[in-house]
Amino acid sequence: MALKLGAYTACLHDRPLADALEILRSNGLTSVEVNSGGFIPSPHCPVDLLLASDKARREYLAGFAAHDLELTGLNCNGNPLNPLPAIGPKHSDDLRRSIELAGLLGIRNVVTMSGTPGSDPDARYPSWVVNPWDGVYLEVLDYQWEVAARFWTEIDALARANDVRVAIEMHPHNLVFSPVTLRRLVDLVGATNIGAEMDPSHLMWQGMDVVACIRWLGPLVFHAAAKDAAIFPGVAIRGVLDTSFEAVPADAPDKTPTGYGYWCARWPDDPAWRFVAVGLGHDVPYWSEFLRALAEVDPDMAVNIEHEDAGYSRLEGLTIAAENLRAAAAKM
Repeated sequence: MALKLGAYTACLHDRPLADALEILRSNGLTSVEVNSGGFIPSPHCPVDLLLASDKARREYLAGFAAHDLELTGLNCNGNPLNPLPAIGPKHSDDLRRSIELAGLLGIRNVVTMSGTPGSDPDARYPSWVVNPWDGVYLEVLDYQWEVAARFWTEIDALARANDVRVAIEMHPHNLVFSPVTLRRLVDLVGATNIGAEMDPSHLMWQGMDVVACIRWLGPLVFHAAAKDAAIFPGVAIRGVLDTSFEAVPADAPDKTPTGYGYWCARWPDDPAWRFVAVGLGHDVPYWSEFLRALAEVDPDMAVNIEHEDAGYSRLEGLTIAAENLRAAAAKM
């Protein structure tokens, strides 16, 4: 067995699925992850059709096989615990449907985020608590973990019934944003089918040792992303918890949605950190160690590139990432 190197096709949503698959194959990749709901649309995964038709599912999987590629994950990143009525219920329903679809397709992993509730039962907006040295925020966290426990107990049972694993991306702005909080959720609900999607980029900018995180979580690491991050000089005055972002106009081209009526904000001109193509924040030997640690957990694990480096075009950034990831694998 060997690690399956591939890509998440969100960066190629401007192209039909067949064209996106050809691009991945031309970059020497063998694994594919497609979006199935949550924050962004799912042009590469017709969820309604695939849930309804066995014939459509066979044809869909055959399309990957025709390019010598394997569909290794569905991605449904969102905030299923968001108290906003147009977002939380939609994202949680998308996740349930993604789990059901993964089971029908024989796909082992569904990637998502833990979500963030409001601060209390009457809250209108999600509230992320960091460093709760003031005891009032411990009360907020107690409430939020109660909400999360109810939801994730249900999701764990649904995943188990469909023989699917839910791989949570440890993402800031979520209750689960570190290995410690990931394990807290698993222990809290007694989960059997909930673990981690090891996206190292968010752990990097938080200052964690990614390889140590992988080894600490061990078999709780189900799936992985290849996504790099770099610290920039702006960190000197901003720190990594900077809030100096700006609103993007509603009519801006290529804005990235995060829910109905909401989208990603604009980064400051001199950020403390940002995402970069694989190999540009951490060198190839670093990525070899990352892959080696993943292989210790599961030598057959899928590791899919997530390209979000705004300094490169979609194709150029993906090519750089693929070249460096394949070079890292060759040096394992």
